Amino acid sequence: MLDRAVHEVALAGEPVAAAHGIPQEQHEGPGEPLTWRGLRLETMACMLVMTLRRLGDRFFEAQCQWPRLHPLNERATAVSHHPLIVVESTRQLATAVQSRHLRPGQEPLLEAVSVNLGLYAGTQPVESGSATRVSVRVMLSDLALRAGTLTSFRVTAEYLHAEQLFATCAIRFASAPTETGPPVPAPGSALLHPAAAAVGAVSEPDVLLARGPQGRLVIVPRDPAHPVLLPGRPAGLPALAVLEAGRQAVLLSSGMTARAVAGLYVDLRSPLPVRGAAVDVVPDHMGARFVVTAAGQVAATGAVTLLGP
Repeated sequence: MLDRAVHEVALAGEPVAAAHGIPQEQHEGPGEPLTWRGLRLETMACMLVMTLRRLGDRFFEAQCQWPRLHPLNERATAVSHHPLIVVESTRQLATAVQSRHLRPGQEPLLEAVSVNLGLYAGTQPVESGSATRVSVRVMLSDLALRAGTLTSFRVTAEYLHAEQLFATCAIRFASAPTETGPPVPAPGSALLHPAAAAVGAVSEPDVLLARGPQGRLVIVPRDPAHPVLLPGRPAGLPALAVLEAGRQAVLLSSGMTARAVAGLYVDLRSPLPVRGAAVDVVPDHMGARFVVTAAGQVAATGAVTLLGP
């Protein structure tokens, strides 16, 4: 049965290209290759999406290649890929769709502001070689224009391995939140970072959390230039990093392992500093919810669906 994250995915009923006057592209060949520069990535090693093909007004198909030695994956002979690899693949697909098919040349590109990931229990591919080839069905919906400018859209991607569906991810893209509030004071020096294993991370540089003197969890990345979570040292936390901080906080507070995660959700409300935002976790019947606050204001909310013991 689909988990909470998958249940919340909804698609618009009308063809977005016809409804909003999106220029119709010429029919592409079988899987037109993408480039890492075209996906706005810093290095070729970050590239997860290989090809993208348009099938209609709002439907696409794609091929991904996920390396076993991806920075977020466990270092083992056989690994199940980290769930954020699904999210990052969807973000890369949306970058390609946006720059090729929605409003080519429009800058800056819209950013992820809401992420909904659902995993199907017992179906995750296990890789013992070099990389996993994954097929993707991509759907475009909820597209909004203002004065001819693209202001928001949603991409929903279904991931298949050996023709079996194993994950669904929906991301809404919009302009980055611009609300401003009081500055967040820098965390003090008396911080204790949890061990990587305690938060479901592979290595210490992947840890995003620390405990302050009063025991409250705050976001303080061990690596402020993490190649996947914080590429290019961003001024604020991107959605992927906020989602991972929430996942780590829930695993730390619940004592569950990373393999218990069946769904992830986050919604950004306002900009978040790279360091200093607080994370509070509240258990619920499906796992736990988390709230991220900065300068006393709620800046993001999310949830982690956990499999039962």
